[in-house]
Amino acid sequence: ERVPFLLSDTVGFIRKLPHHLIESFKSTLDEVRESDIILHVVDIAHPRHEEHLQTVNTTLKSLGVTGKPTLIVFNKMDLYRQRYFDDLVDAETKEEIERELRARLKNQFEHDNVFISATEKENIDLLKEKLLAMIKRAYQVRYPYQAQGW
Repeated sequence: ERVPFLLSDTVGFIRKLPHHLIESFKSTLDEVRESDIILHVVDIAHPRHEEHLQTVNTTLKSLGVTGKPTLIVFNKMDLYRQRYFDDLVDAETKEEIERELRARLKNQFEHDNVFISATEKENIDLLKEKLLAMIKRAYQVRYPYQAQGW
């Protein structure tokens, strides 16, 4: 579907970012405050991805950004598999480990999520479907009469 929307890419959050750098990114952070939806992309292959995710959530709360529809996109599943699986791990075990990873992260962080590999184009259609549904919900809230035609 062709649904118009504006996507803003903000600065990545770094733990313990110096105050003067936070001030220089204030306009970017203001965009997050004004957004209807947050698409939070996380490098799942990074060994401290959960800490990074928690840092962003803490930063968003400190900025007063709460209650917004959020989709967490765990990217780089291809690199995750390279890092944590070797040839000795059979396909069934890999699937089980990934299921447990998805379930644990879903329970740990309250937002909807999707696991993708942008490089391998894995689950990109699912990402598009979830994002489109979120955009439509946000559009219906903001423009209820125009959204009736969908």
